[in-house]
Amino acid sequence: MNESINIPWLVGSLVAAIAFVALNASMLVWLERKVAGHIQRRIGPKEVGPFGLFQSFADGLKLMSKQLIVPECSDRILFKVAPLLVMVPAIMSFVVIPFSENLVARNINIGLLVIFAFASVNVLGLLLGGWGSANKYAVISGARAVSQNVAYEIPMLVTVVTMIMVTQTMNLNEIVLQQPDIFHWYIFRLNASPLMPVAFLIFFVCSMAETNRAPFDLGEAESELVAGFHTEYAGMGFGLFFLGEYANVFIGCSLATILFLGGWQSPFGVFPGVWWFLLKVYTLIFVVMWARWTFPRTTLYGLLNLSWKILIPISLFNLVLTGVMLKVF
Repeated sequence: MNESINIPWLVGSLVAAIAFVALNASMLVWLERKVAGHIQRRIGPKEVGPFGLFQSFADGLKLMSKQLIVPECSDRILFKVAPLLVMVPAIMSFVVIPFSENLVARNINIGLLVIFAFASVNVLGLLLGGWGSANKYAVISGARAVSQNVAYEIPMLVTVVTMIMVTQTMNLNEIVLQQPDIFHWYIFRLNASPLMPVAFLIFFVCSMAETNRAPFDLGEAESELVAGFHTEYAGMGFGLFFLGEYANVFIGCSLATILFLGGWQSPFGVFPGVWWFLLKVYTLIFVVMWARWTFPRTTLYGLLNLSWKILIPISLFNLVLTGVMLKVF
């Protein structure tokens, strides 16, 4: 790893990451409304700009102009810090994501570890947001978020450890370089483990659960908990939670693309670059939205049983199987 740090490049990269997170969230909100509209046989946004493209920007301006209200009985410090604990780690994770071979803010040897270190802070922000609100629905939501995060982080990390055994590195760029074409994508490398497609599915499902996306959005169950951990938030306090959620969805799909789908590499060995990476990532994001508007919300016990009784045993079996195959073959 190059020890010299280009401070202007790093600062510029952080500014670019913040701008990308805001633009990404605005476009994904519009896309989600359109996907939901077509699935439910309606139009979706269409008045503000062509095809309703500027609706998200109008909503953003509305949130920025609203008053930041702090409930009287809440813990003021925790209430104000919680949205930042959701948003800032998500932005920092973008620093190590390779959008192409040379388009990465900081290419470090432990990039995979850095992303999971920052991602672990997200659940703390949800818990403090619920606890600091002094709202019984928000507190229940925070407790659900912690139990959900603990349950699904285990099979996700076991799957990541399996991939580290196969790739022998935690450098995200090196993992992508090991997948030069579609025949070398790790999702298809059954010689490393016959359960590689299953490992991809486990990772993808866990990333949906980690970001509280339906059908795993038990922390935001409107029919039970009003709005969950952000029930008491208004204005940009509310907006930061959603910016963080969509940023984490992008990060989860980016990791799935890097680990299993060749990252920025072309499926056919030509035209590698940022456009292939974004195409793969946004395809996975579309699947996430498709799942949200197709499947009903599960129950809390069903959510936990899926992880503890199904995903964790399968991921552990895949870990052992991969270790045996690497040792023998």
